[in-house]
Amino acid sequence: MPKPKGKAKRPVPPLPRRGAGGRWRPVAAGGGLGLAAAAYVGVDYLRHLSPSWHGRLRPALWAALALATAARAPFYRRWDAELRAAPRFLAALVFMLAALLCEAISVRFINTVLGLQWHRSTAPLPDTGQWILLALNEKLPQTVVYLLRARIIALHHYLMLFIMLGFSALFDCIKGPGLGIGSRYMFTMAVGRLLRTITFLATILPSARPWCAEARYQIPDYPHPWAQKYYAPYASDRYMIWRVMKEGMPYATPQDYPDEYKPEWGLMSFLVNILRPSTGEGPSWYHLLKKSSGGCSDLLYSGHMLVAVLTAMAWMEAYGGWSSVVIWFLVVHSAQREIRERHHYSADCIVAIYVGMLLWRMTGFLWSARETNRSRRIAKLDEVHNRLFHSAKDSDIIEIRSLLSEVESAGQEKKGFSQRIIFSFAAATIVFILLFVLLAFTLTNDG
Repeated sequence: MPKPKGKAKRPVPPLPRRGAGGRWRPVAAGGGLGLAAAAYVGVDYLRHLSPSWHGRLRPALWAALALATAARAPFYRRWDAELRAAPRFLAALVFMLAALLCEAISVRFINTVLGLQWHRSTAPLPDTGQWILLALNEKLPQTVVYLLRARIIALHHYLMLFIMLGFSALFDCIKGPGLGIGSRYMFTMAVGRLLRTITFLATILPSARPWCAEARYQIPDYPHPWAQKYYAPYASDRYMIWRVMKEGMPYATPQDYPDEYKPEWGLMSFLVNILRPSTGEGPSWYHLLKKSSGGCSDLLYSGHMLVAVLTAMAWMEAYGGWSSVVIWFLVVHSAQREIRERHHYSADCIVAIYVGMLLWRMTGFLWSARETNRSRRIAKLDEVHNRLFHSAKDSDIIEIRSLLSEVESAGQEKKGFSQRIIFSFAAATIVFILLFVLLAFTLTNDG
């Protein structure tokens, strides 16, 4: 008797753009994003080699990237996901700007509170990393030393590399939404900046460039009234330090210093004691913050290196490949150059590297390269597992279909936006981000 034929198995379509561990993989593996990033950094480095060629090629490259983005935008299929990510993106942007404002105020405070005489007289801290690099200069060939000292990449390059990474979601180079990874980057940056502010406010360290404060700031020679009372009398005298430790109260009478200059800033007058303005530094608190830049006391840890590490971590997770390895080499190059040029001590760069790596790992809830749709299906399947087992045992086909439909719908993205809303949002998003980037690079110091 012939055996009855069983039902033909339904072909299971392959899961697109997903690798081991549920990680998303780009559609095209040709390395187009990496080549675009290399072209951007290479063309910008021409400013040191051939300024005339740099002046010709940079506008052409930027125009080509902008045109490619505008041409691709109408064919992007995940604008609905971008629209759902927009509130989170804007919240992260506001949080980051608030953190940067808090940091700028704190930088100004620690640079002015001890007075200009302290900056002149306090020697830089001994840095063994600087010693090692100077020793290598004696041993290595001059070509290698020149390469190590070359200004290949700077802060604004890392920021632009991340912006290119975010926009590459339009071309399916990374997992969308692009605003999702942008939210994670800005949120992580804000947390890192706040932790950095707390750290350098806790202990004021002398700059590795002792001439910096005199060249950058117009501040009084004498300390702030707070430092006059709590620091200056106990700065060097061993007996007075011992006595204040024993008594636990400030006992010394401060010296007579001139009165502090106190301009009228209206609602922002509470910042006068913190920013410590002088008569020749501009009419408002905003001018003081613009001049604060990176400061002239050592800021533990390095903000430049935090940006570099976050860009490298984002690139490694979202895109990977040879370009990610190159970016990590550039991060190491930037770190040793920060130390060589005495912008930071070695400890600042080392701490920034591992803090940036740890913070990025902790903020995966905002965006992840892992396939979240599949994860949601698996979680839903675990949730209905017992009900599915009992339905199968009872041969309840209707209940089984209902449960499997719940599992399938758990992995689907919600719809509900009209084409007009999506199109308007797409146009507004591209224009807003491009204008914001141009303003950020044009109006702020150090990128």
